[in-house]
Amino acid sequence: MTRPTQATVAQQPALLHWWNRGAQLDPRYLIAFLITLVLVVAQLRYHMVGGYDRLALALLTCTATEALLSWFDRGRIVNLLSAYISGISLTLLIKPQGGALWPFALGGFLAISSKYVLRYRDNHLWNPTNFAISALLLAAPDRVSVLSHQFGNDVATNLVIWTFGLIIAARVGVLHITLTYVASFLVLNGARALSLGQPLLPEIAPITGPMYQLFVFFMITDPRTIVRGQRQQIVVAILIALMETLIRFASDSGWPLPTAFNAAPAFLALAMVGPVAKWLDLRRVAGGSPPFRRNR
Repeated sequence: MTRPTQATVAQQPALLHWWNRGAQLDPRYLIAFLITLVLVVAQLRYHMVGGYDRLALALLTCTATEALLSWFDRGRIVNLLSAYISGISLTLLIKPQGGALWPFALGGFLAISSKYVLRYRDNHLWNPTNFAISALLLAAPDRVSVLSHQFGNDVATNLVIWTFGLIIAARVGVLHITLTYVASFLVLNGARALSLGQPLLPEIAPITGPMYQLFVFFMITDPRTIVRGQRQQIVVAILIALMETLIRFASDSGWPLPTAFNAAPAFLALAMVGPVAKWLDLRRVAGGSPPFRRNR
């Protein structure tokens, strides 16, 4: 067995130091770094933003809405990092028909206002971006679509995003949620491909795409809307993957589903399962210590 070199021994304290410092940060700072990385990579390599007016409008709407509603509701302006995360997520995910700008303004307002209106025991139930995009897809499916394959499954791009995403998910403490959902997606869609007699790779390839990257690193792992307890979080992740698979099977069977379910089954699955799980979780802890106030 080889002995560690002096250089390796010298590096270990520094690495551990920075790793431990990451644990002391508000998770939103790490998430904000990751979403900014996704935006920069997407724009530099593929010009996916589609215009900086979209980015400016989404960010302005989200931050202004957060500032106004938090001041009205709590008498102070809360940390605007979550509004920043929602603004960039909406910029990347929303693809309006004809280059319209209104979906970014309306989406930003819906995302942030949902935190202050749709809540239970001082906790919001929906991931803000997930709620806004699901609502837009349901209300205006002929005018709004979502990001799909624009990264082209490029290996280098995916490697950068997945590497940083997994590291940050581990540091925030939600890696088990990401891995559970990814494993469930692969198993369930593999079974679906076999049952339909379809090739396996086309059925599981979407998990490497940009929409699913944003989904597994920002939506399903949102620290403010996940349930409490690792076991419960794993169960909910599996249930979301199951709901998504049921939506896909319903679409395969020709059920008359709204367009939103076919366009973004993962988003709609989270929008249906996540809030119910969160509500039940808050009721479960109601008899014990009161839940802490969560501001995303």
